[in-house]
Amino acid sequence: MSIEQNRMNLSPNARSRLPNGNIRGELETPDGRRNDGLRNDGLGNRAGWVLVGGRSSRMGQDKALIEVEGRPLALRVADSLFLSCNTVSIVGDPARYATLGLPVIPDNFPGQGPLAGIEAALRATSADWNLIAACDMPSLDSTVFASLFSTGCDCAVPRYADGSVEPLCSVYHRRCHRAVVAALESGIRRVTDALRHLESECFSVGYVTITDNAPFRNLNTPEELRSYRNA
Repeated sequence: MSIEQNRMNLSPNARSRLPNGNIRGELETPDGRRNDGLRNDGLGNRAGWVLVGGRSSRMGQDKALIEVEGRPLALRVADSLFLSCNTVSIVGDPARYATLGLPVIPDNFPGQGPLAGIEAALRATSADWNLIAACDMPSLDSTVFASLFSTGCDCAVPRYADGSVEPLCSVYHRRCHRAVVAALESGIRRVTDALRHLESECFSVGYVTITDNAPFRNLNTPEELRSYRNA
């Protein structure tokens, strides 16, 4: 992966249950150990956030709660984030997602899309560095996250070979919050437009060029879900 900072062209089209029936909310590490979402190994200045609650219109059901190998997609993504972050929380409707067993915070701009979820995470965080990912990318891995954290920029975003970016797996310093709020209040809703706004406000944005798209494979339709399960 290579890193470039600022002023890159952005594509407009960037792209276990418990006995009582509740979903087990502990995070799972690669060796099978369970954890409650808090660790103490030098990652205390990093927080992970999983964005849930989208319309899931093409899937026909809430993607965050779909189980793959007995684990909801939201928690599979949370497991991945936990490899690089001290805490992991969910951004969405607490009434709907509390059964996942992780901390859940609501949007402050409900109905305004993923950018509102990013704003909520940056408003709530006590960590300087925040890894924010959508719930429908179950193949994310720590190598990707390490590259994003390594930029040292206020915001770091994966960039595909065709120049488009993946805005829903990104790292933000919490000082970006005021600019994200300003973007929302000015009517901006697309995350890629918000990235341009960050740059216009003199925040540094780093673009990490990726050569393998597989970790960013997202599941939007029943066909994509079936293919992922059968892979």
